[in-house]
Amino acid sequence: MKALIFEKPYTLVLKEIQKPKIGKNEICLIVKAAAICGTDLRIYKGEKTKGIRKPSIIGHEFSGEIVEVGDNIIDFKIGDRIGVAPVISCGKCYCCLNDLENICINRKAIGYEFDGAFAEYIRIPAVAIESGNVFKLSDKISFKEAALLEPLSCCINGHSKCKIKIKTDVLIIGAGPIGLMHLQLAKIAGARVFISEPNSRRREIAESLGADILIDPQKEDLSDIVMTNTNNQGVDVVIMAIGISQMVGHLITLIKKGGILNLFAGFQKKSFSDIEPNLIHYNEINIIGSSAMKLRNYITAIKLVEENKINLRSLITDVYSLSEYEEAFSKALKNESIKIVFQN
Repeated sequence: MKALIFEKPYTLVLKEIQKPKIGKNEICLIVKAAAICGTDLRIYKGEKTKGIRKPSIIGHEFSGEIVEVGDNIIDFKIGDRIGVAPVISCGKCYCCLNDLENICINRKAIGYEFDGAFAEYIRIPAVAIESGNVFKLSDKISFKEAALLEPLSCCINGHSKCKIKIKTDVLIIGAGPIGLMHLQLAKIAGARVFISEPNSRRREIAESLGADILIDPQKEDLSDIVMTNTNNQGVDVVIMAIGISQMVGHLITLIKKGGILNLFAGFQKKSFSDIEPNLIHYNEINIIGSSAMKLRNYITAIKLVEENKINLRSLITDVYSLSEYEEAFSKALKNESIKIVFQN
């Protein structure tokens, strides 16, 4: 089979390798769609190293169809359409026992410790099946949409921490795929949503998905627009969908008393922020993090897409074959797309 091998930072090589062999408690999928994630780009650039093997196959946002099942598999069959939550928790550590499975101390992931989906076929390890990370999909969801269920699940997890409801004012920093998913979730909850995004194409998509106030931070004053539209109180929630640590201190000044700052995006290791502690103290600002997803978030994501409440199709701007990986990654690194998907 063809597989895209990550050999070292900035080096991906398309190779012909052996199709994965499965054990009695495993399944093999033909990968129907696999999306490039911002984390994949960080791996590619050598910025993210934890759990990453070299050489290995990366790619953790994917969907596929079962082509082979192990002898002991009874809940799945050849031909089933499948989505997979790639992060596998242990179920035994402190975090897992306290409803924090998404940050399991011993977690492993497909595309990290296990070979990922930038290939024609993928082996789903027994531990993923036993942990309930494998989901059957109806034909209401396309394979390309299903590849985006994992990031949507992560956004649902982050959204659940933000107390967003009717008439909540939400400022989302960045209108990439994550920002646009958060936008849709906030609109479902009844919020008024501000989007700050310098890219005009992304602002247009945000507007089509229901954004109420669009801001070009390179040409407009973000603080002035937020305060003018909130009676100088600030917004209830700020969601950082881009990992620029230098922005954190300023964004705290845009939050209403008792409000929330969600540091949703991943940041570069050893990056720091200048923060005025008194703003947090006197205004009782809550700063929270959000990492990965819980299995129940994946189930919710499936339902939202099946019921056409979340539009993932509009986020997929480019589709490539695996053999076109150089162009795909080049485009992703230039931020010229919203979401890029490999399709077999």
